[in-house]
Amino acid sequence: MSESVSEAYRPRRGRWLWLLIVLLAAAGGYWFFSLSSGTAPATPGAQGRSAGGGRGMMAGMGSMAVPVRLATVQAGPIDHTLKAIGTVTAFNTVTVRSRVDGELQKIMFSDGQKVQEGDILAQIDPRSYQVQLDQAQGQQKQNEAQLQNAQRDLQRYQLLFKQNSIARQQVDAQAALVQQYQGSKKSDQAAVDSAALQLSFTKIIAPLTGRLGLRKLDQGNMINASNTDGLVVITQTQPISVLFTLPQIQLPAVLKQVRDGKTLAVDLYDREDLNKIAAGELISLDNQIDIATGTVKLKARFANEDESLFPNQFVNARLRVATDQSLLLPTMAVQQGSIGAFVYLVGDDNKVHVQPVVLGQVDGKRVAISSGLTEGQKVVVEGVDRLREGALVQEIIADAAVSSPVRTDAADKAASSARPARGSPGSH
Repeated sequence: MSESVSEAYRPRRGRWLWLLIVLLAAAGGYWFFSLSSGTAPATPGAQGRSAGGGRGMMAGMGSMAVPVRLATVQAGPIDHTLKAIGTVTAFNTVTVRSRVDGELQKIMFSDGQKVQEGDILAQIDPRSYQVQLDQAQGQQKQNEAQLQNAQRDLQRYQLLFKQNSIARQQVDAQAALVQQYQGSKKSDQAAVDSAALQLSFTKIIAPLTGRLGLRKLDQGNMINASNTDGLVVITQTQPISVLFTLPQIQLPAVLKQVRDGKTLAVDLYDREDLNKIAAGELISLDNQIDIATGTVKLKARFANEDESLFPNQFVNARLRVATDQSLLLPTMAVQQGSIGAFVYLVGDDNKVHVQPVVLGQVDGKRVAISSGLTEGQKVVVEGVDRLREGALVQEIIADAAVSSPVRTDAADKAASSARPARGSPGSH
């Protein structure tokens, strides 16, 4: 029984042995063909050779020149400019009020009209003030007649006194009466002048040259001297002024120029700080620093011939403190990093190097370089996002902007030639 089982099991074991041999042969063949085609499983040696091939490809790509735009370091003037937000204010503002009470009989201006100093703006009913003037003049005439009579009597008394016809006391009394009437004459003249002045106030006159606002009373209404709103507001807009503030840390540079007697120019730009709208000069500084904000107020004057500046308008003010000679660069060439401000300096071999710089004044699109560069050197302005230390660059002269890396056919061919081919020595 055991022998029959053993004989039945022997052929089955032989089949398993042959199957194992076939599997081993298949594995060996797969391994051989894998080695010959370069797709063998990774071994320490193969990994090293693969890494070497990758480094060769990266080296080939790193040797490609990066297209950039360059700028040359040049010496030139740059303005020391201080920026601030300013408010346009009328050089003079007057609220026209009546100095007497009465009916507003006539209005002689239009809203928004430009008027000259001395122009008649309105007429108040003058009749009551004319009556007061007539009364004062009548009293003056009466007192003048009494004075003339007293003076003639004094002359007679003096003649009689010389003839010893009257006493000295009577002459002195008449002389005192004459002086009394002379005092009344001055009082009467003052009363007449006062009444005439009140009558003149019935004509409302423009106190300065400027532009009118909107009238606040219509014809036919009663107007009073106590009315604080007044009749209309006049603003002097030619010239016009701008108020702005500067931090106290910037004050010494301004004071030095002002105390040296120099006139500092002030330019105004629109709210976007792009378009210049006016040019003027600094005329005064406040006499104290605001302790709440740590700033000082300054005032500038502008001719405003075209009346482009309007009271209470917000503007951007640029105060030019001085003009210095320095090395200049476009501001977009300066980068910021862990080492501070730096530029990509292009060497004679067309390779860039990170060059730290010390910045000076900034004037719009230009910046002064205090140290780190010399005149004539070239730095990268556009294309810095693709640069590293030692990168090879190629200057672009055309107007086409270089804003992002672009793979050209030549670059693709260079990358393809740098990629190791199958079966090459580099892949083994």
